[in-house]
Amino acid sequence: MRDIDYSNYFWQDEALRLRAIRPEDWEDHYINRFDTPARRLLECAVELPPTVTEAKSFAEKFTDFSSNRLMFIIENLDGDNVGGINLNSIDERNGTFSIGIQIDRDHRGKGYGTRAVTILLKYAFFERRLNKFNNYVLEGNEASAAMLRKVGCVQEGVRRQVFFTNGRYYDSILFGLTKDEFVAFVSNTK
Repeated sequence: MRDIDYSNYFWQDEALRLRAIRPEDWEDHYINRFDTPARRLLECAVELPPTVTEAKSFAEKFTDFSSNRLMFIIENLDGDNVGGINLNSIDERNGTFSIGIQIDRDHRGKGYGTRAVTILLKYAFFERRLNKFNNYVLEGNEASAAMLRKVGCVQEGVRRQVFFTNGRYYDSILFGLTKDEFVAFVSNTK
């Protein structure tokens, strides 16, 4: 295959690129399922032990963007897979959506999550004409809460004791961001 010129590519910034999932990405998905603390924060539960069959099925299912959950691989500009992100819960009628993200253990704390979410917010607001980003984090997930604040999200509330995991009930911390708030936030950070 010829080299690709990414200089005008929407799906990247100075540090990372979002790309479609490939069938061979199953192994990264499989390995990430062994990071129980991160998966608990993402899924609000302990998952059953990972299987190669499930990982291969996951990678195959999301390779062509045919689902209402748009799944991407996050890779740095060296081509290393650093995590995954998805646009989900898309409600075209009301203009709402959510984003799910997991950064691989070895790549956390480098700003990849904030950058990837920003790219996906630009797509949702400026290409899909969506108007409101709704999300939540599990109580205690300070890294994700800080990342949401970094992209301009506002804490909108708390749903008390809605997730049971690790022997107790946890709150769901609600965040939101409108298109107008995002535009103002981006303008103020330039």
